[in-house]
Amino acid sequence: MIRSNNISQGLLPFQTMRNFIIRLLKGPVSKLANRYSSNPDPQRIYKALSELRTTIQSNPGKKGLVIPFTPNQKFIILSDQHKGAKDGSDDFANSEENYLAALAHYNQNNYHYIALGDCEELWENGIESVKKNNKRSFEAEKAFIRRNAFTKIFGNHDLYWDNDPFAGLQLQNIFGEKVCIYEGVILQTIINNRQFEVFITHGHQGDKVSDGNAFSKWFIANIWARLQNYLKINLNTPAYDNQLKTEHNKMMYEWSAREPDLILITGHTHQPVFQSLTYLERLYRGLGAAKLQPDLTAIAKFEKEIQVRQTMGEIMPDFTAYQPCYFNSGCCCFVDGDITGIEIEDEMIKLVKWKNVEGISTRILLEEMLLEKCLMQPIPA
Repeated sequence: MIRSNNISQGLLPFQTMRNFIIRLLKGPVSKLANRYSSNPDPQRIYKALSELRTTIQSNPGKKGLVIPFTPNQKFIILSDQHKGAKDGSDDFANSEENYLAALAHYNQNNYHYIALGDCEELWENGIESVKKNNKRSFEAEKAFIRRNAFTKIFGNHDLYWDNDPFAGLQLQNIFGEKVCIYEGVILQTIINNRQFEVFITHGHQGDKVSDGNAFSKWFIANIWARLQNYLKINLNTPAYDNQLKTEHNKMMYEWSAREPDLILITGHTHQPVFQSLTYLERLYRGLGAAKLQPDLTAIAKFEKEIQVRQTMGEIMPDFTAYQPCYFNSGCCCFVDGDITGIEIEDEMIKLVKWKNVEGISTRILLEEMLLEKCLMQPIPA
């Protein structure tokens, strides 16, 4: 009993000091966080995306790859796993079984896996903790590496892979061989005798806190994000802010709509987008079509789902898109354990969800369309 009291007394000064530090720093750090938080600026985003695409095209292999593909090749794009420490704040823990089932399916069916950033949550966790607690997922990813069918792209929450001098050694330790890290990848094919590109990148480009010079990115990943996490300050990124999601998606669409014979696929917002429309926007579009018929059963179904989405915090869409040029893979860390991703195969692009159905991880097709229908004329700048 005395020993227990001594332990409690020994811990008290530490906790008191921690609380004092939080009270002292939270105000000033919060002000700086709000000032320099994820604040997508159109011109910064357009410039960053254009420069990245040009760099990959002119000098493939440094910042990204150019991969020519034919209709018989298959790709799966998954993003935003945020693999953590399997503690109470690990968003990936509930989704891991669906993720493993999905990877087993895609590897067995010879897909090329593009891991589209924020695969590891390295703002909140040390690399050793993430390695220790995600061995099964890393083993599943190794299967693609053995087939030379794995491309790893970094995001803002795993900037470590891009800017830490020991990142390459850590990746080699995880996967058993050298794994390159990229900022983007361009898939190239021919459709109707025209070259068509699928430009794939995480989507944090242009954000003030996520996309700067080498030192600023190192500082954000290793100091600033850890400090905000310690002080329990909302990191205020599109993944956690519905308004930022809408703004970010709008800017991504506006950039891609100006580029001929190209679609853009990103992650980052944790919000699936297909044909430049979010799920809520597609529900409103479906509701409008049902009212024209009118189809009372469909109207009731759409209205019920819209109400559910609004209850979950999704806001009334103000992002009106007309060209199917922007897609978002969603994430692999939804609170219900579901994951979403983008498939490309047989000249089709598909939005899929993996969901636990009566104890079995099940692939559900949400949307699909021919890539040929993405051959649109660019909107003037």
